[in-house]
Amino acid sequence: MLAIENYQQEFVDYLEKYSTVKEPKGLYDPIQYILNLGGKRLRPVLTLMAAEIFGSDYKVALNAALSIEVFHNFSLVHDDIMDDAPLRRGKQTVHEKWNLNTGILSGDAMLIMAYQLFENYEPKTFQALAKLFSETALKVCEGQQYDVDFETRNDVSVSEYLKMIEYKTAVLVGAAMKMGAIVALASEKEQNSIYEFGKNLGVAFQLQDDYLDAFGNPETFGKQVGGDIIENKKTYLYIKAIEFSKDEDKVKLRKLFSETLEDNHSKIEIVKTIFNESGSADATKKAIEDYTNKAFNLLDDMAISDNKKALLKAFGNNLMNRTV
Repeated sequence: MLAIENYQQEFVDYLEKYSTVKEPKGLYDPIQYILNLGGKRLRPVLTLMAAEIFGSDYKVALNAALSIEVFHNFSLVHDDIMDDAPLRRGKQTVHEKWNLNTGILSGDAMLIMAYQLFENYEPKTFQALAKLFSETALKVCEGQQYDVDFETRNDVSVSEYLKMIEYKTAVLVGAAMKMGAIVALASEKEQNSIYEFGKNLGVAFQLQDDYLDAFGNPETFGKQVGGDIIENKKTYLYIKAIEFSKDEDKVKLRKLFSETLEDNHSKIEIVKTIFNESGSADATKKAIEDYTNKAFNLLDDMAISDNKKALLKAFGNNLMNRTV
C-alpha cells in the first residue's frame, strides 16, 4: 500500500496523460481546464486505495478512478451554472471563462467520457461498473434537486438534510471505493461493505465542509468563510441552531436567512455567535465524529488485514480533522 500522497501523485500523473486536446477546441479546452484546476482528488484516491485493499495492483483501477474524477468535475461544471458561481478553486468557472452554452455542452461531453473509460475493462467488470455508475449519477441528480428545493423551504428537517448530502455527495464517495473493489474482483459482500464505509465517510466529509464554511481558517479553507451564511444555505448548523435556540434567536436567524444584506461581515458574526451559543456548532462536530465512527465500525467485519484497516482509519481521521 502507498501513502495517500503517493496515490494522489500517481493519479495526477495519469490524469496528465489523459489528454482531451482535440477538435473542436471550444468543446475540449474547457474540459481540460476544469480537470486541471486541482482539488483534493479525494474520490480517485479512494478508488486506487480500495483496489489495493482487496489485493489488486492500484494501476488496474486508474481508469475507474479517472472516470470518477471526470464525473465529479462534470457535476461541478453544471452545479456552478445552477449556482451562478463565478469561481471554482479560486479560478473562473467554466461558464464564466467561456459562456453558458459551453458549460452545458462540455459538461455533457464529460459525462459521456466518464462512461467511455469503463471500456478499458473486461465485459463483466464493465457491466458492474456501469450499473453502479448509473445508479450513483442518478442519486447525485436527485440530491442536487433536493438542495435546490430546500432553498425555498423553512421547514427542512435534519433527516431530510442528511438524505440530501448522502445523495449529492456521499454516494459518490461510496461508489469510488466500490469501483476499486469491483476492479479488484472482491466479493459482493466486500464491495457493499466498502461502499457503506465510503458513504458514511462522505456524510462526515460534507458535514465537516459545512462546519469549516462557518468556522474554518480563511487562509487554509480555500473558499470564502461564511459563504453558506451569505447565500442563506440551510445547512446542518442552521437546522440544529433553529432546533436548539431560544425563541428570539430563532426569529433573528430566520430573518437573517431570508434577506440579502450589504454588511455580510456583521451577518456572519451574528449567525456564528448563535451557532456557538445554541450548541449547534458542537452538535455538528459530534455528528462528524459519529459518522466517521460509523464508517470505522464497518471495518470490523471486513476480511482485510489490520494494517489496511489502520490505513482506512487514518484516512478517515484526516478527513475529520482537516482544515481545508
